[in-house]
Amino acid sequence: MAKTALITGILGQDGPYLAKFLLSKGYKVYGMIRRYSNPNFGNLDFLGITDKVEYVDGDMSDESSLYNIVKALRPLEVYNLAAQSFVGRSWDLAKITTEVNALGVLYLLNAIKAYSPMTKFYQASTSEMFGLGNTKGYQDENTTFHPRSPYGISKVYAFWTTVNFRESYGLFTCNGILFNHESPIRGIQFVTRKITDGVAKIKYGLANKLHLGNLDAKRDWGFAGDFVEATHLMLQQKNPDDYVVGTGENHSVREFVELAFKYGGIPNWKKYVVIDPRFKRPAEVPELLAKGDKARKVLGWKPKVSFDELVRMMVEADLKRYKISSKFKIQSSK
Repeated sequence: MAKTALITGILGQDGPYLAKFLLSKGYKVYGMIRRYSNPNFGNLDFLGITDKVEYVDGDMSDESSLYNIVKALRPLEVYNLAAQSFVGRSWDLAKITTEVNALGVLYLLNAIKAYSPMTKFYQASTSEMFGLGNTKGYQDENTTFHPRSPYGISKVYAFWTTVNFRESYGLFTCNGILFNHESPIRGIQFVTRKITDGVAKIKYGLANKLHLGNLDAKRDWGFAGDFVEATHLMLQQKNPDDYVVGTGENHSVREFVELAFKYGGIPNWKKYVVIDPRFKRPAEVPELLAKGDKARKVLGWKPKVSFDELVRMMVEADLKRYKISSKFKIQSSK
C-alpha cells in the first residue's frame, strides 16, 4: 500500500516541488485547496504533475474542514505549507495572516490529535521568526526569536504550537526553519522573482524600469527543490525535532540584481533600477544567515544548487515565458 501525504498550500511554490518529490518516492499525494471558483494550477503544470495529485477542499481558517479532511484521509504524513507568506503584505493583512498562519496550525494539530495521532506533521517555519535575533552573525536552532512583522509573529506562534503538541501529546511534529528558498515558480510579489521577471520585461521591451526597496538587505537564498527534500527527511527520523535549513551563505539583494541582469544579457543594471520607498518594510531585517549544522549532521542534507545557478535558472525561466508570450502575440495578430 502506498504511503499517503497531505500537503496544504499545494498551489504555492514549495507544494508542487514537494509533491513531485513525494510522487517520485511512490506516495499517494493529496493537495488541499480552498474553494476557489477558478484555482490556479500553473505551478503544478510547470512541473508536469497537476493530474497526479488528488485534491481535497479545505481552509486553514475553517476548523471543521480540517477536521473532516484528517478524519477522512488519516494520512501518514501532513506537510503544512499553507500560509499568507508575503512579509510586506502581512502588515496590511495582519488579521488573515494570523488566522491562517497561527490559528490554522492549532486547528490542524487538534484534528490530528483527535482523529489521526499516528500522523507525522511538518510545520513550515521561517527564518523571519529570528528577525533581529542575530547576535552571533548567524541563526541556528538556539537563536532567540525577534520577529519584525505580523508574518514573523504568526510563524512564532505556529512554531511553539507545534513544539507543544509534541511535548504535551507525544505527537510526531517537526518544525523546519527554512531560510529563503526560491525557484522559477516563486510568487511574483517576492523580491527575487520580481527581479527576474523585471529583467525579462526589460529584455523584451515591455518595461524600462525596475522598482525595488532595500538593496542592502542580505538573505541566505537556496533552491526550493532542494529544501523540500529536507522537509521529507525530517519526517523519516526516529524522533521528531526542529531543524534550521539553509545554504550557510548570504547575499545582498544588490548581488541578486547584478547577477540577474548579467544572465539577462543587459549591461549597466543601475540604468534600470529605481529605489522606491514604497517597497521598504516598516521594520527591516538587515541580514539572515543559516547555521544548518544539525540538518547536515542528522538528516544528511545539503543544498545542491548554488546561488549563481539559482539566479540563472530563474532568469532563464522568465525569459522563456516572455519569449513564448511574445511569439504568441505576433502569431495572433497575423
